[in-house]
Amino acid sequence: MLIGLNISNIVLIERLNLEFGAGLNILTGETGAGKSILLDALSLALGARSDVGLVRHGCDMASVIAEFDDADDNLRSVLNENGIDYDGQIILRRTLSADGKSRAWVNDVPVSIKTLKQIGDMLVEIHGQFANHTLLNPLTHRQTLDEYATRNISGFGDLLTAVRDAYDNYHNAAIRLNELNDILSRAESEREYLEHNVAELRALNPAVGEEEKLATQRTAMMNAERDAGILNDALGELSPNGAQSVESQIFAAAHTLEHIKSDPNPYQAQIDKLYDAGQIIAEVTQTLAPSEIDITSLDSIEERLFAIRAAARKHRVSADELPQKLQDMTAQLNAIDNSDQELRRAKSDMEKYRQEYDTVAHKLSVARKVASEKLRSDILRELPDLKLGTADFMVDFAEIAPSANGADDIVFMIKTNPGMPFAPLHKSASGGELARLMLALRVVLASDCHAHTFVFDEVDTGISGATASAVGLRLNKLAQNSQALVITHSAQVAGFADRHFKIEKNVSDGTTTTSVYEINGDARINEIARIISGAEITNESIATAKTLMK
Repeated sequence: MLIGLNISNIVLIERLNLEFGAGLNILTGETGAGKSILLDALSLALGARSDVGLVRHGCDMASVIAEFDDADDNLRSVLNENGIDYDGQIILRRTLSADGKSRAWVNDVPVSIKTLKQIGDMLVEIHGQFANHTLLNPLTHRQTLDEYATRNISGFGDLLTAVRDAYDNYHNAAIRLNELNDILSRAESEREYLEHNVAELRALNPAVGEEEKLATQRTAMMNAERDAGILNDALGELSPNGAQSVESQIFAAAHTLEHIKSDPNPYQAQIDKLYDAGQIIAEVTQTLAPSEIDITSLDSIEERLFAIRAAARKHRVSADELPQKLQDMTAQLNAIDNSDQELRRAKSDMEKYRQEYDTVAHKLSVARKVASEKLRSDILRELPDLKLGTADFMVDFAEIAPSANGADDIVFMIKTNPGMPFAPLHKSASGGELARLMLALRVVLASDCHAHTFVFDEVDTGISGATASAVGLRLNKLAQNSQALVITHSAQVAGFADRHFKIEKNVSDGTTTTSVYEINGDARINEIARIISGAEITNESIATAKTLMK
């Protein structure tokens, strides 16, 4: 719902800050007061094409800010896709400079005008002579009818689900059949390639994690070979220049000292230490002795490691993905070898799923036609009171290719005069006639609409009396569960307002400005009386105004 509109330097509006409420918001004023300017400003904030002529004379820049207080799930999804945070409010801001440059923001996030319009269209639906109504776009008619049918035809929602599920099965089967046909078309050229590579990978038989294991073993063995040289150097230090080893020399010295004839031997403690030292050195020497490196094993590890890496480079995958690559190519080869059988099965599946789809799609089409007759009846019931008694409405069906939404192309058709052929909605009416037609449609479809705010301009063109009262009543009904902003010249329509705003043009010191303010009480009675009697307000017009106010 639109809760605030701030306008700066738009044509005759210097600065304006309006607060709107739920229900029916009526805007009235004398001809030329600036009602269309207000609508142009709102349209600018919603993403309409900019016009440099909207910038107030003598100003460098114009701006409009429209504030809304709610967003449905569809709108929140769009906000999320564009990186826009939502905290319960949506603020659309648009600036237009005198040189024609325009910029837009949503919740202070810069957006393109296209994105602004996408969001604006989901918030507000404008009905006027030049407005691009949602219902005038045939692409919305199928969804609109389906939403109406879901509310009015028992089991219709289940039919929609069944069609979507059946289409998914059929679509997936068609994709599978196309894939098999592609495989067959490439079979002869690829068979030899696949056979060679499958045989090559089977012979290699790579395993997940094998490359890392082989690389670790290779590194360990290469380190052991390097360390063996270091150990030999250390042992050489214990036996310099090829002489007798250190432990042998120590044992020899101890043995010599044992020849002393004294008893006890006075050097026995030193002899024991020499034996201990010799034993320790002997143990160290034995530990340091390098193990033999199996050069054959190292060569074998390197050969397999390099073969695995070469295969990975060839197939442009990691080494750990080679087993899966082998499975994939084997499956492709099997598909070629068993293509006839697979193709027959795929065709059979697609035909089965297409038949299932056609069955439920036909049921959906029948249900849609039932709903369309009910929709037609509901709309025709609204038209006479809106001075459209000679108009007729129908839903045109045409068969299209299967889709998740069924096989129906749906267009709303209208004829406004007897004897004339039906034509698409947007080609059959204009001005106030179109606005009243849209009002009738929206009253019937009110609970199915996505926009929270409706704007009507020229809805009272060419009508008065009971017809105007009928229009006001329907506008009030439409606004009960949403919000409607209506620019009107009709006292009967104005009488139904929940909130009434007066648009006024003022001239001061040679400068013309437009102001808008809410009116209540006597001010509102006088405004409705002015609409009835013109510039001179009479007691009779005041009395009539009081009777018109709901």
